[in-house]
Amino acid sequence: MSDIWVRQEGRAGRITLQRPEALNAATYDMLRAIKAAVDGWAEDDSMELVILDAEGERAFCSGGDIADLYAAGRAGDFAFGRQFWADEYRLNAKLAEYPKPIYAFLQGFTMGGGVGLGCHARHRIVGDTSQIAMPECGIGLVPDVGGSLLLAQAPGRLGEYLGLTGARMGAGDAIYCGFADHYAPETDWEALKASLIATGALPDLTDAPAAPLAAAQAELDGFFARETLGDIITALDSTDSPATDPARKALLRNSPLSMAAALHVIRRVRAARTIRDALREEYRFTWRASEQGDFLEGIRAAIIDKDRRPKWRHGPMSVTQEDALAMLAPLGENELKLEG
Repeated sequence: MSDIWVRQEGRAGRITLQRPEALNAATYDMLRAIKAAVDGWAEDDSMELVILDAEGERAFCSGGDIADLYAAGRAGDFAFGRQFWADEYRLNAKLAEYPKPIYAFLQGFTMGGGVGLGCHARHRIVGDTSQIAMPECGIGLVPDVGGSLLLAQAPGRLGEYLGLTGARMGAGDAIYCGFADHYAPETDWEALKASLIATGALPDLTDAPAAPLAAAQAELDGFFARETLGDIITALDSTDSPATDPARKALLRNSPLSMAAALHVIRRVRAARTIRDALREEYRFTWRASEQGDFLEGIRAAIIDKDRRPKWRHGPMSVTQEDALAMLAPLGENELKLEG
């Protein structure tokens, strides 16, 4: 079975991810196939919309398949990762700016690269199993694939909270924070897809579930509006609120360099407010991530050796603004080029 199934059904172009045993993690070949499909459909008048979904109950897409990136980086080949991220980001921009409506069905895990595929769609449907997150700081990256734009547009300072901690959002929180649009029980999804294929439209959907983050936002804003990572940790250390304990633990676990840089990325993108600006900011970090950052060590600890004991380059209280900004400096002739 192919890792991806591309076809036309009725009014819809359909793309189905087919790696359920790997939680539909996206390979480089899968990204290329998606790009080829949407390129071909953009001016095809027989296609009114695109349906993007995945096989299996556990995940829409758990992220990018990063084993090859790790192997190349360990061998001193940093060009492979830079090309992979550039091509992935071009696809993210294409999906965000696509001239026809894209409907993404986001069951189970939608994380990292999965957010880049599904959460820039015009219509994003979640259900009771949906768990959406940007966990990149845990592996030595910053929230990328255009996810920094979604974080920047979340209410208050929830973007900083979600981006630095990698906290997961259920259906209600995903809608509240702008990562999804519609809720429907997953037992109804096949009927919804059939309606799109036959009529090009969704029926009215039920109200979204409650969003726990809405109730927690005021408290979290008070911490995550602070200027630096150290300021946020110091503020969290000064409270004994059980609601903030998971956030404190995450900040002490994730890459300090990534979190410090992520603060800058999210705040810069909040001012710029475009997918292209977000991707360019992210690419400056990922271009350097294997050679100068914590990415290889993060993958070693999480995926390769699975010891969950990464040896980060900096401590959470010692990483400086200068350290973070150096990872986000302009790249000159290597800046991300989004055409192509």
